[in-house]
Amino acid sequence: MNSADLLVDAFTRVRETVHEAVEGLTADELATRLDGRSNTIGWLVWHLTRIQDDHIADVAEREQIWTGEGWYDRFALPFAAEDTGYGHRARDVAAVRVDSPDLLLGYYDAVHEGTVDYVRGLDDDALDRVVDEAWTPPVTLGVRLVSVVSDDLQHAGQAAYVRGLVRHG
Repeated sequence: MNSADLLVDAFTRVRETVHEAVEGLTADELATRLDGRSNTIGWLVWHLTRIQDDHIADVAEREQIWTGEGWYDRFALPFAAEDTGYGHRARDVAAVRVDSPDLLLGYYDAVHEGTVDYVRGLDDDALDRVVDEAWTPPVTLGVRLVSVVSDDLQHAGQAAYVRGLVRHG
């Protein structure tokens, strides 16, 4: 197994967790807030997808799927196109409402496919390329991709936990 295969496997595990957390839920279940201020399943999955889309588009030097494939318009959220959910407050979380899991999973799957297509084309040397010099030490492509996987898995796990509470109390 090479590094690209390992990364594809990691992103595929994220996909499995996202689907398990979202499939079969109603719009109300996707928007349920456990304490009136907590993150919803819909927001968690939208946010992790937006971050992945944003970060992969940046390192791949391409347009985000969010805007390039019309997802921004389909979601019709009250945010600017570049909003990823980073720094959202309670009222912003409440504004992320989707009519069905199909919309959320459609966007997620499009981002997943774009990510996997990009990652499959990488060789080990590509992972050493510096993609962000704003940090000490500078961030390499490999570190950025692992960071995205880590963030995705944390939010997908949170969504799965909330699903369990929403469905089974």
